[in-house]
Amino acid sequence: MEFKIALIRGDGIGPEVVNQAVRVMDRIGVRFGHTFYYTDVLMGGCATDAVGKSYPDGTAEKCRACDAVLLGAVGGPKWDGVSAEKRPEAALLAIRKDLGLYANLRPATLRPALKSASPLKAETAERGIDLMMVRELTGGIYFGKRNRYQTIDRGVECTDLMAYSEMEIERIGRRAFELARLRRKKLASVDKANVLETSRLWRSVMHRLSAEYPDVEYSDVLVDNCAMQLVRDPSQFDVVVTENMFGDILSDEASMVTGSIGLLPSASIGDGAPGLYEPIHGSAPDIAGQDKANPIATILSAAMMFRYSFHLPDEADAIENAVDAVLAEGYHTADFAGRGEPIGTAAMGDLIVGKL
Repeated sequence: MEFKIALIRGDGIGPEVVNQAVRVMDRIGVRFGHTFYYTDVLMGGCATDAVGKSYPDGTAEKCRACDAVLLGAVGGPKWDGVSAEKRPEAALLAIRKDLGLYANLRPATLRPALKSASPLKAETAERGIDLMMVRELTGGIYFGKRNRYQTIDRGVECTDLMAYSEMEIERIGRRAFELARLRRKKLASVDKANVLETSRLWRSVMHRLSAEYPDVEYSDVLVDNCAMQLVRDPSQFDVVVTENMFGDILSDEASMVTGSIGLLPSASIGDGAPGLYEPIHGSAPDIAGQDKANPIATILSAAMMFRYSFHLPDEADAIENAVDAVLAEGYHTADFAGRGEPIGTAAMGDLIVGKL
């Protein structure tokens, strides 16, 4: 089989970790008889430096011409003070919107060899962590109308509108229920229905959907309680679905209880558009070019690409098993603990490719 993959290498450590994921994908191609064609797409701070804006004209079109998109990382303090169209983060919001990527899937999994790396108590970590955060990605306060104005007696005042429609809630809800059916058939919907009108709409739509999925155990969880439960006992969760801002915060919390954000992938998908796959870590400019970055999250993002965009579960399993085998032998990069001295980005890539 042949696949076209857009590579947004991005900023900081992005190019380094993407390079290792490409090596892994090429090895999968040899082992399973696939051919991958790569198209480099300029986006992020590097695009600002090159052409004056972080999201160059034609970016979405180049990505749509491919079967999937692999992104390394964008951003960094270098571009903190630039105008809106030059900010790397603006490019991320734009590509999600243009490709219709409304569902962010972020697994939080405690790899078997890394239970001691979790900041949770040993008895809590021993119960395991294997949950999928499903975050609505193109609605809510991040995409709402913004306003800034001068008041007579309070100085400058700002507003950010948080808006959700039934359609937006229903499509992310269905995605979450379908994912739950493929896993352990448990779904927790997170909202703030005791305060927010958007959450009350969210909850009513989710209740309506739950009647269509009687085989899935459904529960409502207030966002503040969910934050506490993720620390108290994350093993209770299977699939967790929530709106954009809550998901942004909770998915970061869930990732940290697994030991290192350098180990966790993510997928942003829509209906028919090429999915976008990326590690959840940032661009880490302080270690860029030093062969210190952990490529595992990007490599596991490639595994998610095989699973969700290419529908090749055996290939995805092979990558995940190779990563677990390397970790089980105690190898580690500098961002998490293991046996012996940490190894570099390329060496970690060598080991994972070797297991394949």
